[in-house]
Amino acid sequence: MKQRICLYNITNIDTLPWTDSEVATLTKNYWVPLMKAGSSTFINNVNTQPLALTIDDLVLPVTVNYKELENSYVCSPYSHYITYSQEELPILNNPLLEKSLAQVLTFMGIILQWGEINQVVIVNNWLLSTNLYPDLSTEQIQEITSYLQKQFPNHTIIFRSINTFLSDDLFNSFVQNGYQMVGSRQIYLFNPKDTSVMRTKMRWRLKQDTELIQQQGYEVIDSSQVSPADIPRIVELYNALYLEKYSYNNPQFNEKLIELALKNKALQIQALRKEEKIDGVIGFYELNGVMTTPLLGYDTSLPQNIGLYRMLSALLTIAATEKDIILHQSSGAASFKRFRGFVANIEYSAIFYQHLPAKRRLVWQVLRLLVNQIAVPLMRKYKL
Repeated sequence: MKQRICLYNITNIDTLPWTDSEVATLTKNYWVPLMKAGSSTFINNVNTQPLALTIDDLVLPVTVNYKELENSYVCSPYSHYITYSQEELPILNNPLLEKSLAQVLTFMGIILQWGEINQVVIVNNWLLSTNLYPDLSTEQIQEITSYLQKQFPNHTIIFRSINTFLSDDLFNSFVQNGYQMVGSRQIYLFNPKDTSVMRTKMRWRLKQDTELIQQQGYEVIDSSQVSPADIPRIVELYNALYLEKYSYNNPQFNEKLIELALKNKALQIQALRKEEKIDGVIGFYELNGVMTTPLLGYDTSLPQNIGLYRMLSALLTIAATEKDIILHQSSGAASFKRFRGFVANIEYSAIFYQHLPAKRRLVWQVLRLLVNQIAVPLMRKYKL
């Protein structure tokens, strides 16, 4: 049976017949304002054309790009595989290997630009570090792929954030539709239904992390207790961690995004406050039985033994446990997460490029080979 499918832009988005599906609600509250105002209005380093695609009762965000090499990795394969990777080489703590890989990345950067790697249309792209998925069938993926090939015949079609922890079915559906799976990063997840020994060990660590909140004199506040005056501080804390400590290739959220998150409840926000000052913040969203945290930050100038990251992580674990849903903790802080019972899994991007000219297909094939044969084993070996 042919699926009903349509693509909306800013000229016709107000004619979209909204359903009450979970993903449609998220799109309406978060994505539509971003479509109308422009992506860079809310995320400083994201320049993309935001669209909305409907199929059956689902409404999915879509981003379209052509070159834009300076973009955040959330809509730029070049930034993800070249720029970001170059910045992360020191993590390996192996000077000889770092030097060799730096040369490989420099050469690959030239090849990827020649192959127009950034001419992409990315489906279900929320412009966040992790994209959560509604139930998406093999037939729907087939219909979306066929439709987008006609709409964007010169673009690679991508679905980010695919892993086998959450769903073998989704991963296999992309493979069955001719998508090539290219490794992206190593992620960490927690399932509150897990009753293994590791889960038992996790309880006492969680108890210790939670007790820190009271010991350090913090109170936990939610979105309703966050005032407009707190917004600059929230941005400051996010920047301190995700941009200054990690990479400016991460999405650079600004005050307008936090305002949108609070006003439309696009993110559920919790913060650690002491003496009327916020020192740590998390902002998460849920979809299809999974939650993830695109907004996380704390005052990195305070002593590490205060344990702000431990407290924030505990709040997330508690929320997932109370909701009885899976917590997707993204990448980074690998040893911390492993020590607390989070399970590692390789995340992939599903790439469809069969309709493109030979040189562009070749570039994707080479990238897939290098990433899956070199980068993914390194992620596992070094527990990145």
